[in-house]
This record gives sequence, structure tokens and C-alpha cells, in this order.
Amino acid sequence: MPEIKDPENTIIMELTGGPVIIELLADVAPKHAERMKELARAGAYDNVVFHRVIDGFMAQTGDVAHGNAERDFDLRRAGTGGSDMPDLPAEFSKLPHDRGTLGAARSSNPNSANSQFFINFSDNHFLNGQYTVYGRVISGMEHVDAITRGEPPRNPDRMISVKVASDA
Repeated sequence: MPEIKDPENTIIMELTGGPVIIELLADVAPKHAERMKELARAGAYDNVVFHRVIDGFMAQTGDVAHGNAERDFDLRRAGTGGSDMPDLPAEFSKLPHDRGTLGAARSSNPNSANSQFFINFSDNHFLNGQYTVYGRVISGMEHVDAITRGEPPRNPDRMISVKVASDA
């Protein structure tokens, strides 16, 4: 486990292969960082599947409405929902979509991000300035790399638990 410098802005995501530690960039995208912490604290991300995983591109998850592997799970609808909270305004920055960064998933409307996010498998600079970057994996990227591929995967991996480090 790496040294966690800011436990209030660090997420511990437990995957099948082990923990993924994510540093939230609250100074860059405060609304997105706050939303992730709020949903993590509510347990909304627990057991939610990775519904869109494209080799060499990214792994997407966070559909708290349709993606829970234990309740209300519908793989055909996974990826179409969000939380009960309002959508977030875009918080674009100069931070690039490098390998391991966390980006806010959204519809074609830049201000439609809600609960879904993706983790970049590689540098995806074509996304720069179009999707909010609000975190980065600081440990456990090998577990992200091992997520089952597919759109949707036949047997999708899931986030077993998602916690704010200061609460763990």
C-alpha cells in the first residue's frame, strides 16, 4: 500500500485481484471529487460492474442505477443510468487523459456526468478537454489491467467495495 497523503481525497476500490488506490484531484475538479466521495460513503458503488471495457482504451463503471451485481442488475441497461443526484457541470482542465487517470463518463452533453467514470488503460489524449479528469490511480493499476473486456463483458468484473480512505 502506498503512503496516502490526503485520506479525505483518496479512494480505496477493492477489485477481485486486489485494491486500487485512487487519488482524487479535488483542487482540479471539486464537484466530481465530492460526488465520488458522497456515492462511496453511501455504498452506492459497492458491487457495481464494469459494463464497458475496451482493450487498450478504458474500463467504465459507476452505473449505480442499473449496474449493481447484487440488486437491480440488468446488463442490457448497465451504462444507461446514474445516481438520483443532479448531473454535474463539466470541470475541464489542462490535465491530460494519461494511463491510470479517472475520467467522468457522460452523454454527448458535456454537463451530463453523474456517477459513471472510466479509468484509462493507456494515454488517451484525444479525450483531453472533452471529459473531466478528476483522479488518478496511484497503486493497483495491475488490477485495473486485469478487468474482463467487453461491451458489455459476458461475465463482468465489479467493484467489490469503494471507500474513502479517511473512513476505512
